[in-house]
Amino acid sequence: MSSILIVTDAWKPQINGVVGSLERLAKELKQMGIRVEFLTPLSFKSVPMPSYGEIRLSLTLPHRVRHFIEDFDCDHLHIATEGPLGLMARQVAKRDGRVFTTSYHTRFPEYLQARYPVPLSFSYSWLRWFHNSGQGCMVATNTLEIELRARGFENLMRWSRGVDHKRFRPLKTDRLSPLSGPTFLYVGRVAVEKNIEAFLKLDLPGTKIIVGGGPQLEELQKAYPEAVFTGPKEGDELVEYYANADVFVFPSLTDTFGNVLLEAIACGTPVAAFPVMGPIDVIGNSGAGVLNKDLQIAALEALEVSREHCRDVALRYTWRASAEQFLANADQAYNPALPVGFRQGPSSASTSVGNHLNG
Repeated sequence: MSSILIVTDAWKPQINGVVGSLERLAKELKQMGIRVEFLTPLSFKSVPMPSYGEIRLSLTLPHRVRHFIEDFDCDHLHIATEGPLGLMARQVAKRDGRVFTTSYHTRFPEYLQARYPVPLSFSYSWLRWFHNSGQGCMVATNTLEIELRARGFENLMRWSRGVDHKRFRPLKTDRLSPLSGPTFLYVGRVAVEKNIEAFLKLDLPGTKIIVGGGPQLEELQKAYPEAVFTGPKEGDELVEYYANADVFVFPSLTDTFGNVLLEAIACGTPVAAFPVMGPIDVIGNSGAGVLNKDLQIAALEALEVSREHCRDVALRYTWRASAEQFLANADQAYNPALPVGFRQGPSSASTSVGNHLNG
């Protein structure tokens, strides 16, 4: 495997876990000698998605997507999202008999149902049709794999995530010193599916901080004027918020992984979350946070968690291990007899899957 084309409807200027994971995957694969190309909405005219203008929907046709795929001339095709580009790339690959893999990043049925009265059974039926058509569907966690298998998804492959330990680090500054403590932080999209109001409604001492932008930002700012809304942050400024908060609160009930969980604990900040998919897999019984059906109890108990231990748990996740796992899955799509990618997480150390640079 010497070259990979990744088709994704989620791309810059969006700031989210999907975009961040794909960018870091490409960086690691290139360092391993793999050529990585992207086909994104930036190559086409696009329109904003209704109710979520940050997401752009590409306006194109399958024959144009085929032209791009042929021009890239990559060894493997990976379709990362189920949007217009992903659908057309799947159509082209099926017609041309091309091997491809997909990945399941977002619990789209739950996100859609949070906005419109669309039955989960309908959305999952459509997603099952999409993902079962390839040679493998990559999922981030054991909990997600179990759920999707129960819903009839096939050929599931594990592809975990990593965290940049050099960037996300205990960076102590006076960034939050003007605020009354303790400080409870949320970082991520400000959207209804993130369940942020469950955090904002908590009766907690100190200050609640929301870092990020999204379609619900203005509504929540008006409803909760006592909270601090910073808008999106990047670079060391973002790291300062993570590293100087007392607790990172993750109220989402619908995330498949939660890259922000790793970013928080890499900065030494313990996590408070519900015991659901994502937090169960990333935090679990690692001791890097507290999971509780009562988020207020979780947030208060997390104040007692060792910050040094949080950092130690985060060090078990690396982007190199994630990239090697992705590459092993791509290899297996062509040779099902190969072992599936190794697993990394709070209960097991990362291990090498060997050299996948053979053509």
